[in-house]
Order: sequence, then structure tokens, then C-alpha cells
Amino acid sequence: MKFQVTRRAAIKHAALGMAAAVPVLGRGKPAFADPLIIKFSHVVSPDAPKGKAALLFKQLAEKYTDGKVTVEVYPNSSLYKDKEELEALQLGSVHLLAPSISKFGPLGVKEFDVFDLPFLMTDDEHARQMTASPMMGELNKKLEAKSVKPLEYWDNGAHVYTCNRPLVMPDDFQGLKMRIQGSKVLDAVARQLGAIPQIIAFGELYQALQTGVVDGEDNVPSNIWTQKFYDVQKHLTVSHHGRLTYALITNAKFWDSLPADVRPGLDKAVVESTKFFNDTAAQDNATALDQIKSSGKLQIHILTDAEKKAWIAKLMPVHQEMQGRFGKDFIEKIYKASGFTPPQA
Repeated sequence: MKFQVTRRAAIKHAALGMAAAVPVLGRGKPAFADPLIIKFSHVVSPDAPKGKAALLFKQLAEKYTDGKVTVEVYPNSSLYKDKEELEALQLGSVHLLAPSISKFGPLGVKEFDVFDLPFLMTDDEHARQMTASPMMGELNKKLEAKSVKPLEYWDNGAHVYTCNRPLVMPDDFQGLKMRIQGSKVLDAVARQLGAIPQIIAFGELYQALQTGVVDGEDNVPSNIWTQKFYDVQKHLTVSHHGRLTYALITNAKFWDSLPADVRPGLDKAVVESTKFFNDTAAQDNATALDQIKSSGKLQIHILTDAEKKAWIAKLMPVHQEMQGRFGKDFIEKIYKASGFTPPQA
């Protein structure tokens, strides 16, 4: 007899298997195997900023816990794709992720979509100001209600666009199929530009670009370089229209139940790997953009001040539209927390 197993059932089965592997001794307290295995899954290359920070976390966690912990890092969607990983985390099948915060809208915490508003945070100072604000603490509570515990936020810099046609003025997007993440705001941005939004997993994006399933995408230069998107695109526009922020997250129940002799070392590893990420991401993006230029495979255009103003004017209606989704008061609080000043009409 043949059985069909759903993906959710398979993930749940893995979670139950993991739970069964943890013996229970005396007074109902878990006695974790020595060493405790922590699975850290992500969707980018090991030599991208996130990949480097994940490997550093592994080294620090194992060092600071005196070998009581072993961190297994799974890059390039080798364990879970970005469509699956959050569910796997909630079920306990994986312990650490670092997804884009754009992924939290489909999880049921729509407020995180607000960070995709175009030109909201286009420089390091404003991005760090936002993630350190009291508002983030309130949003973190909403995630914890979903069994997802944010440990830190990693700022990976400003987005640029790649495409098979030049993207200089907003009208250049008309009719293009553009890959987006599953965010209502990103969907509205694409439609406002006249493009056709397509939600595609990061691990499937290279093939989608190569085969013409989509015409273009937006990302940070380090991802474009390490994933070799420049091999299957003809143009790159330095637009800095959006921001790529990752959240280092864990399963709340798992993290809160860590043994007392393990938790401090892991907390220290979180802090130090976060500092490493934020200190190096900007340099990695600058280096990647230089490498892309040197490859000669893409024509690169940097928006002029006049062109950028035209993009902002075209996309500000998305800000107004999203007042209906989030509430005007909430958006104004986000403006204040991030230091964003809407352009005068």
C-alpha cells in the first residue's frame, strides 16, 4: 500500500522524532544529549554575509559552551526552502533561522510588511535606528505568540534591481514579471510600477531568471554576486529603494528551555555574530558591486537625484494605500521611529 505524506506531516514527523531523541531523567527535566545539536538553516551561500555570520555563530556557540553544543549549519536551502522553514521552526524541526522580515507577513504578523515601504530606510543609520526602537519590542511579542522568538536583527543593506532591460525611470517596469517576496507591500510596489509580481523562493530564483519565468528581481549586491544572478541578467540599477533586514529567530519554547549552563554562551554568540554581520555586510555589498562591475556581464546604472525623485513620486501612493492596511497612526509611528520624512507634494 502506498501512502502520500503531506509536507506539513513530514515536518511534524521530523519534529516528533527530534523530541523523542531527547531523553527525560528525574523530576521530568530533559537531559539533553551531549552535545546538544542546534540546526541552523538558511537560504543563501556560505560566503554571503548571512552565511559567514551563521558559521561564526557556530564557532562561537561551540566555544562559549565548552563543547556542550554542536551547531549544524545548512546553507543554500539544503535543509528547508524559504517557503518551508518558518513552519519547520514553529514545529521544532529546526532551531535557528535568519529570514528576511518580509517573510513574517504570511506568518500572520502583517505589521512587519510595513518595513517594505519604498524608500523608508535607505541607509544604515536609519535602519539601525528602527530595529533598536521600542516599536520592535512590541512587534517581537506578536512573533512570540506564533512560537517564533527574535534574538537579533541583521541589517544587510539597501536593495538594487536587476533585469533584462534597463530600469532608469518608473515607466521602464511596465509589463515586466518581477520576482518578489510574499509581502503585500512588495506586491503593491510592483503593481504601482506597472510590473507583474511573482512570488518565487530564493533558492529557485536563479533558474527562474535563467528560463525567463521572471524578467528581474531586487536584492542586495552580495546576494546577486554569490548566487551568480549577474550571469542571467543584463542590467543592474543602483536604486536603494528598499532594505534587506534579517531576523535571527528561534523556536521560543526551545530557546526558553535551554539548560542553564548553555544559554549564556549562546546569548554571547548571538551578540557577537550580530556585531560581525552588521560590521561586515556593508563592506561585502560594496565589494560585491565592484566585482559585478568587473565581470563586465551587467550594465550598471546609478540613479541620478532627478531619477530618484521620480521613483519616489511614483511610489509614494503605496505609502498612502498601506494606511488602509496598517492604520495611519501606525505608519506615522514607523516614520518617526525610522527617521523617514515623506516628501512634500
